[in-house]
Amino acid sequence: MKWLLLIRPRAESDLESARDWYEQKSPPLADAFLDEVSAAFQELVRQPELPRLYFLNFRRVLLRRFPYKIFYQVIGQRLVVFRVLHVKQAHAPRLEE
Repeated sequence: MKWLLLIRPRAESDLESARDWYEQKSPPLADAFLDEVSAAFQELVRQPELPRLYFLNFRRVLLRRFPYKIFYQVIGQRLVVFRVLHVKQAHAPRLEE
């Protein structure tokens, strides 16, 4: 099955904020963060239903190197990323736009 990955505006904002934070610490670290997020998205497209349901209809993927989690839903042939949150943020994230 061919999956379409959609990133909601709130998730894009989460990514920009995290990237900016890492950019202030070290530009190569910011690049590494984005590379890991990209790898996680590629893995989602390969096996979107592998992570079990986490909260309601949301699934969660943890990044390996960075303390972030990606919240998404499988909706038909779409993978919709709602948030990308630091692990210290709320366990049940507010997902509305």
